[in-house]
Amino acid sequence: MKKTLITIIAVVVVASMLVASLAGCSKVFKKGITEKVELSEIKIGLICLHDKNSTYDKNFIEAMEQAQVDLGLKDDQVVIATGIPEGDECYQKACELAEAGCNIIMADSFGHEDYMIKAAKEYPTVLFAHATGTKAAETNLDNFVNAFAAIYEGRYLAGVVAGMKLQELVAAGKPAKVGYVGAYTYAEVISGYTSWFLGVKSIVPEVTMEVTFTGSWYDETAENTAANTLIDRGAVLISQHADSMGAPNACEAKNVPNVSYNGSTAAACPNTFLISSRINWTPYYTYLVECRQNGVKPDKDYVGTIATGSVQLTGLGTAVAAGTSDKLTEVKAQLAAGTLKVFSVDIANMTVGGQPVTTAKLGSTELVSDGYYHESIYRSAPSFDLRIDGITLLDEKY
Repeated sequence: MKKTLITIIAVVVVASMLVASLAGCSKVFKKGITEKVELSEIKIGLICLHDKNSTYDKNFIEAMEQAQVDLGLKDDQVVIATGIPEGDECYQKACELAEAGCNIIMADSFGHEDYMIKAAKEYPTVLFAHATGTKAAETNLDNFVNAFAAIYEGRYLAGVVAGMKLQELVAAGKPAKVGYVGAYTYAEVISGYTSWFLGVKSIVPEVTMEVTFTGSWYDETAENTAANTLIDRGAVLISQHADSMGAPNACEAKNVPNVSYNGSTAAACPNTFLISSRINWTPYYTYLVECRQNGVKPDKDYVGTIATGSVQLTGLGTAVAAGTSDKLTEVKAQLAAGTLKVFSVDIANMTVGGQPVTTAKLGSTELVSDGYYHESIYRSAPSFDLRIDGITLLDEKY
C-alpha cells in the first residue's frame, strides 16, 4: 500500500511538472481577432521562401525592417524566418511562431498558402496573412487573409521606360524585339509580363516579345542562361519575373538594356539598368498591425496601390533614353486619374488570336467590362492569364 501511494504521488508530481512545463513554453496569444491589442502586445512573424540573396524575399524583409522602425516595434516583437520551403516546413514554422507568441504571421510565397491555412485553423487568435495567395475568401476563416498590390501598373510604367529605350534602339537600326525571363506560367507572372509588354507597346506599337521560363523563383544559373538565350534569339532589351541577378548580369555582360524587378540593379549593372518596379509591403504590415490594435478584421483580399505607396518604381538608370522622365510622369498621372487602363480591350491595345477580348471570367464573375480587364479587383492576386498577340512563349513551366 505504501509503495502504491508513493507511485501515485510520483505520477501526480510528474504530471504537474509536465503541465507546468507546457504552460511555460506555450505563449500562444489569447485575444481574439476582434479584440483590441496594445502596440506593446504586437508580435509579428515573417516566413520567407529564401533570404536576402533573393531580390523577392529581400524586398519583403527590408519592408518589415522599415515597418519595425516606423511603428517603433522592439527587436523581440519581430521575427523573420528565412529559407522556409513551400511544404510542411511552412506549417511547422507557422506553428512555431504562434507558440512563441506571434499574433500576426505573414508568409511571402505562393506555395506557402495551404500550409498557412492549416496553421490558421489551429490558432484562431493569430492573424495569418499570405502574399500572392488566392484562397482566403473561400476558407471562411476570420484569421486568414490574402494580400497583393496593383503591381501591374508598376510593370506597365517600367514598360513605358523600356519602350522609350527600345524606340531609341529601333531608330539606330535594332529590331523591335524584347525578351522576358519568367519563373512559372502562373497568372501572377503572365499578368506581369503582359502589363510590361503593353507598356513597351504603348511607345513602340510594332514590338514583339519572347518569354522563357525557368521553373523556379530563384535559380541564378537558369535565369542567366534564359536571358542569354533570348538575347541570342534577337531580343535587344530584357525584363524578368525571377528573383536572382542572373538575367541582369547576363544583360550587363552583353550590354543589353535591362528592367529588373524588386529593386535597383544599378550598382551591379550600371551600363544597362533602366528601372525596376516593386511592391512595397511596409504599408501592408502597418495595416495589419493597426487592424490588430483596433480589433478590426483585415480585408480578405487587400490590394495596395500607387496611392497607398504599395506600388513603387526605383530611380531611373543612366542608360535610359532622352525624355523618359517626362514621359513617365505623364503616364503615371493618367493611371492615377483613371484615364488609362493597363488592360484596355481596345483592339489597338491587345487581341487574342487576332480577335478583341470580349470576356474573361474568374469563376462566375465577368472580368471584362467598361472597356478593360479588371485585374486585382475581385481578388487581390493577379488573375490575368490571357495569351495575347505579339508575345511568344518559348516553353511552359507550371
